[in-house]
Amino acid sequence: MLTQTHAGELNISSPSARFFQGAQIVVFGRHPKVTLARIVAVVVMSLLVFKYVLLGIRVTGISMLPTYKDRSVNLVNRLAYLWHPPHRGDVVSIRFAEGSDIRLTFLKRVIGLPGETVAFVNGRVFIDGRPLNEPYLKSPCDWDAAPVKLKSDECFVVGDNRTMPVEDHWHGKVRLHRIVGKVLL
Repeated sequence: MLTQTHAGELNISSPSARFFQGAQIVVFGRHPKVTLARIVAVVVMSLLVFKYVLLGIRVTGISMLPTYKDRSVNLVNRLAYLWHPPHRGDVVSIRFAEGSDIRLTFLKRVIGLPGETVAFVNGRVFIDGRPLNEPYLKSPCDWDAAPVKLKSDECFVVGDNRTMPVEDHWHGKVRLHRIVGKVLL
């Protein structure tokens, strides 16, 4: 039953009417126009962030085990290298080929920086003749590879799972402009 108070407000006395009003407040808030504006703002911001800043990727394969498992989902920050180049140890997303779809990427770790020389000797990585400390590796490897000199616009990338035969594992020099961004998760 609805009655009018002295101030002109409606007084809701039936339980079903109170329930409906309570549900409406829970769903739409006390100010539905403000709630709608907030929803629109969140949707627009989400679209912008996921279009231009964050890229969702799914890991396919075992080359980054145990750090990133097969079929796991991660986010790539596409703005991470806007003001500086990748750092050694960063896990990056790399565009598969020149001009390819941004969704076709590799996930690899940066171990060699521009201008350095990278080599594998008895499973150890050497940068400019000095062994590289790689605490993220969990299993030994037996790779050997001749020294590779990187140009000023290249870095050297490799996966964390080096128990695979070297010929089955994509790794090597990559041009900096092919790096999409830094993996967040």
